[in-house]
Amino acid sequence: MSEGHSDLLNAAREDAADEMQVALPLFDDPEPHVVEDDEPEVLAEEPAVEAPPEPAPQRRPVPPPANDAEPEPLEPARALVPADFALPRTGPIESVMRWGYRLGIPGPILAAPLRKPAKPRLLGTVETPLAGDRIAGISLRAGQMQVAGLKAPLDKIDYNSPSKLTPPFVRAVHGFLWMRDLSSCATRAQCAGTAGPIFAAWLKANPQVGKGPAWSVELAGLRLLNWLVHAPILLIGEGEKHKPAMLEAMETTARWLDRQVASENDRLAQVCGWAAITAAGLLMPDGKPRRLYGEAGLLRSLGELVSDDGGVLSRSPSAQAEAIALLIDLRACYAAVGREPPQGIESILGLLVPALLSLRMGDRGLGSWHGSAAMSEESLDALVTASGVRGRPMLESRHWGYQRIRGKDGVLVFDAAPPPKPRHARHACASTLAFEFSHRAQRIIVNCGGAELAGALVPARIEQGLRGTSAHSTLVLEETNSTAVLLHGQVGKGVEEVDFSREIIEQGARKATRFEAVHNGYASRFGLLHRRILILSDDGGELRGEDVLEPSTRKGKRGKIGFAMRFHLGRGIEARVSDDGHGVHLALPDASYWQFRLAGTSGEAHCTLEDSLWVDGHGRPHEVQQIVVEGMAARSGERFPWLLKKMG
Repeated sequence: MSEGHSDLLNAAREDAADEMQVALPLFDDPEPHVVEDDEPEVLAEEPAVEAPPEPAPQRRPVPPPANDAEPEPLEPARALVPADFALPRTGPIESVMRWGYRLGIPGPILAAPLRKPAKPRLLGTVETPLAGDRIAGISLRAGQMQVAGLKAPLDKIDYNSPSKLTPPFVRAVHGFLWMRDLSSCATRAQCAGTAGPIFAAWLKANPQVGKGPAWSVELAGLRLLNWLVHAPILLIGEGEKHKPAMLEAMETTARWLDRQVASENDRLAQVCGWAAITAAGLLMPDGKPRRLYGEAGLLRSLGELVSDDGGVLSRSPSAQAEAIALLIDLRACYAAVGREPPQGIESILGLLVPALLSLRMGDRGLGSWHGSAAMSEESLDALVTASGVRGRPMLESRHWGYQRIRGKDGVLVFDAAPPPKPRHARHACASTLAFEFSHRAQRIIVNCGGAELAGALVPARIEQGLRGTSAHSTLVLEETNSTAVLLHGQVGKGVEEVDFSREIIEQGARKATRFEAVHNGYASRFGLLHRRILILSDDGGELRGEDVLEPSTRKGKRGKIGFAMRFHLGRGIEARVSDDGHGVHLALPDASYWQFRLAGTSGEAHCTLEDSLWVDGHGRPHEVQQIVVEGMAARSGERFPWLLKKMG
């Protein structure tokens, strides 16, 4: 610990302890006044903003500047609602084309039955507004493929399928995700010398269509879409020699997706496949039947991917961002041939963006949930700007399951839902009732995150650990997960139900927002329910919490059970346990001083500090600490109130 922070801790210690003792008895105050449901929620120092009028058809909203202050969140009743994702209106000829293509009749016969099929070519040049990682692109031109922070020499990449690549590299190599990064770092002519050899090496290593992991619907869809969108960096100048092989590979991949996409169970993978089919129908000759077929499948899959409030059912922020990026690229394909996309695509973007922004923390980056790393402010702003949606974060997303409070400088995000169902899970975590908390630009309480990046800088062996309950800021019983964590991103039995309530409370002149939720993940094993109450003051400087263990039946079991409440600390926070073991002093990088304090605990609960890690938006793990409150709890039920407060 630095000398300045040590002095700060010592100087503030006695005053802070007195102030904490005054504050803690408020947990036992009389029943607070509850604001009626029809009263608007008040956010500190943020004026009320009325919901925008419904946009005119085909009119695209103007994106906000990347450095704008965060607007007032949408209330649930004022949030966008799902649009009608019915098929685009078409005449009888188009309906017959779509039906015939679905039955397997070749597109050229349906599009132009009286002439020869057109020669393979691309009908337009796509200009996507979504840029890649320029640094990764520069690294690629220098002979190093950079994925999630880890670099690998191009001459050492195994392009075969299956290969020895770790999952993040499998996705980047076989999905051709590197093309976006390469196109963002130099002119097309300068990129061709790098893109051509990689494409040729991959094609040589994968001569058989449909063989190996590279031919999953998701990877094939990503690959085809990236080929179509970023084709100029490959086919310009000397890259013309790759043109016949690439056009043939595009058509072969599109035909394979035509047959396989409908059988894919993963909804995001299915959306990848349908988006690629639609793009191929737009940009390749005689593609109208394929486009009509792809649009129908895409709109249907989007309806099954996204909940009513705009969150993807995998509950993964990175999956949400990927869905937005897919639709941005597809919309650019429509623009390349002078067509307007179906209104459903614009409508779903208008749902996806506000839901994603509901996970934005005080540093304007995203939190770490369900395997995702903490996306940076720059990446998130670029995505939102490219979407063209003037997004405002939602306060409440009951279907997606995340709850958000903003109290002046404090932002709290709470996981108040079960993990995703197996058919939707991608990197699902046992994170029910975990939360993240930030004050201004400093993240104070976080989750570890980054499980989906395991195999790059994050060691592959800890992937399941990063998805467990202990890797999240919540309560754990007997070091077991609240929901079973399985291989391949799946989860098993555990949390099935979460009851949740939210209200504005007043205590004299003070206002606060109160969350209360309870889950049954430990009911079948230990006969206990976990209830968590969180109260954030309107100035964002005081977070009260209470974790309650209560019997799941009328008659509780006898004996005691081990528990641990974990609070993973943000990067750069220096922590020290108080002398009595019931509190922790926190010195933040911004020179502010906070205290965590237990109050009114029974049994032998005490605080300790343990090592932890936090994965940033670039896939880099950082050493951090975690506060662990552990002890033995009575199986008949027990309560553990605590307080996190900014001092001075």
